[in-house]
This record gives sequence, C-alpha cells and structure tokens, in this order.
Amino acid sequence: MNYIFFDLETQNLFEDVGGRDWVDQLRVACAVTWSTQKNDFSVYWEKDVPALLAELKSAAKVIGFNLKGFYYKVLQPYAPEMRFASIPTLDLLLDLQQTLGFRIPLDSIASATLGIPKTADGVQSVQWFRNGELDKVAEYCKADVEITRRVFEFGREHGYIFYKSKLGSKLKVNVKWK
Repeated sequence: MNYIFFDLETQNLFEDVGGRDWVDQLRVACAVTWSTQKNDFSVYWEKDVPALLAELKSAAKVIGFNLKGFYYKVLQPYAPEMRFASIPTLDLLLDLQQTLGFRIPLDSIASATLGIPKTADGVQSVQWFRNGELDKVAEYCKADVEITRRVFEFGREHGYIFYKSKLGSKLKVNVKWK
C-alpha cells in the first residue's frame, strides 16, 4: 500500500490575497511528498503541479496536516475538474480536531511527541520564496513532511500521540491511524 505524506508551501500570505476566504489564490511555491513505495522524497514546484496531482491520485492514502482545509484548496485552481474529496486522505489536523474539539498546531505535536520543533513557519517560507532562496523552501517543506510522517508512525504504533497545551503541559491523545 503506497502512503503519500504531503506538505505544501505557498507563494503568498493571506494578507496578500484579501484574507482566509481566498486560499485558492495563494499559489503553490513548493510541495514535497514522501512515498512509502519509493521510500524517498519528491519535490515539486508550481510548474510541476500536474505531476504532483498524478502522484496524489495514485496513492492508497494521502496523509498530511491541514490537507482538506488548506493544501487541497490551494491546489484546486490548478485542476478545477479534480475532486479532491475522492482522494483517500487522512488529515491529521482534522482527525485530532474531531477528537479534541479544537485545533492544535503541528509544532505542538512535533515537540511533545518527537521532541523536535518545526524548523520554520509558512511566513518565513514565503519570504525565502520571494528572496529566491528556493533550497530553503524545499528543505523546510521536506522537514514538515518528515515530522508529519514520524508523528503518524508514532501514533499508528502506539495508539496515541502527545501535544502541548497552551500553558505548556504535555498531554496525551488517543489516535486510531492505519
């Protein structure tokens, strides 16, 4: 079974496009996948979106953090006819939100579960993109894919993950990830 772990960085920020209602106008800067079949990363730039979409469609499951509410919406203008809802997807953010009743950031999960923080954030990534520092964008995107994959594998193996509360406490949440 080929699982595809996926992360995406954008060319623009919400403030550049008029707010959160215009996710579809953020445009792809870089996307990275990690395939269980290839056991390796693939890096995609905006011009490579058709190949990225083909890889996502071929997956037994696409796994990521904020896929349905963000990444798929960013990708929709590149393939208006594509039904992203038909792609088998595990959106870790949505799964955890359903269990907990609130959203938690990936950094909170990564630091509590794996003991490692995220390496940057989306604002920094946009700045790197605009400065032409594409290697930094790709490396940051790869790092988020690796964190997502490791969090998923930890949760699948143990049946739980950890996150940090707003006050900094390390809390446990049960998961049923397959």
